Amino acid sequence: MQSKKIFVGSFGLASLLLPMLALADDAPALSAGDTAWMLTSTVLVLMMTIPGLSLFYAGMVRSKNALSVMMQCFAITALVTIIWVLYGYSLAFSDGGSAQQWVGGLGTAFMAGVGVDSLSGTIPETVFAMFQLTFAIITPALIVGAFAERMKFSAMMWFMGIWVTVVYAPVCHWVWGGGWLGDLGAKDFAGGTVVHINAGIAALMAALVIGKRKGYPGTAMPPHNLMFTVVGAGLLWVGWFGFNAGSELAADGTAGMAMAVTQIATAAAALGWMFAEWISHGKPTTLGIASGAVAGLVAITPASGFVGPMGSIAIGAIAGVVCFLSATKLKRMLGYDDALDAFGVHAVGGIIGALLTGIFIAASLGGVGLDEGVTMADQLGIQAVAVGATIIYGAIASFIILKLVDAVIGLRVDEDEETEGLDIVLHDERAYDI
Repeated sequence: MQSKKIFVGSFGLASLLLPMLALADDAPALSAGDTAWMLTSTVLVLMMTIPGLSLFYAGMVRSKNALSVMMQCFAITALVTIIWVLYGYSLAFSDGGSAQQWVGGLGTAFMAGVGVDSLSGTIPETVFAMFQLTFAIITPALIVGAFAERMKFSAMMWFMGIWVTVVYAPVCHWVWGGGWLGDLGAKDFAGGTVVHINAGIAALMAALVIGKRKGYPGTAMPPHNLMFTVVGAGLLWVGWFGFNAGSELAADGTAGMAMAVTQIATAAAALGWMFAEWISHGKPTTLGIASGAVAGLVAITPASGFVGPMGSIAIGAIAGVVCFLSATKLKRMLGYDDALDAFGVHAVGGIIGALLTGIFIAASLGGVGLDEGVTMADQLGIQAVAVGATIIYGAIASFIILKLVDAVIGLRVDEDEETEGLDIVLHDERAYDI
């Protein structure tokens, strides 16, 4: 009888433990392979800002402003890192409670609860947070291209700090943090809206508010070192594999396809820009093909986890041609001074990529397929809503921030300082001691 009681008791205890064991089996476990890939991707994306974007932009300005651009990118990297740790990561990715559709809360402010053992899927949450930090770093750094050669360093620091808080973190939350655009079904695999449209529209606002460079467009302002620009473009191209393939957050087939379509679209866009320029101006240029490659990288970013090789060729080729027209014809026609074409490449390329994702995601066109019950027209409409919301919010918020900073400390150096160059005026240094 005693043995029978022990058996029944053991059976009952086992029946209670079995569901717990099943839940334990279903719980995500750390994957060494995924973690190794995401550590690598994080380093690749950080390399895109320093030294990639720094060199890409520095080569395109005049020699008297080369260090100022690199200084801005470097300082943004440091500033955004501290903001992200203090509260930016929390605003982008934590539970926002009643405001969840719009912005996260402060549950992980100061990285509370993000420890050695905490996981985000199959990777450490520390790795996820740092990977997302690299996106938060490069997004405001892209805006630098619009106001290059004329903004005060202090104004730049204030603008970027406020912009990351008020614009980047909420839009990131809308799409990737459980906000309304993600719930709506918007497809943005690696940042077409969050990064490129967001930065590009802020760049346009910055160019409009701060005004044209002294002498623009009558005075020739050629790039001072295209070697820097091409090296920077190459670093961006390589780093972008971490940007796009890393956004799968796993080392799997989707990451592999994201890497493949990134390469294909970039090549198609580089050729598209090159041939458009060749036809238009009679000669292909190094700056043109490098800019085309970046346009392709931008356009494939939102689509990279959703489309196939043939779709990526179409996206890249279209982006190369349209971004060429935007950065040359449209800018001249409208007369704004976006010094390094941040709007023409990033906003326009991001819009193209975001919208075409809604088309080339279709299985019939080689993509992963539409969600159940969603037609191509539905998805295209959702993509248009995401694009429109990012443009409207980003434009209004960026304009207000720029005007506030201008009213308090002033955005722009004076004419004499602009003539002398920002390197010596703002940093007491020169890029070249000849």
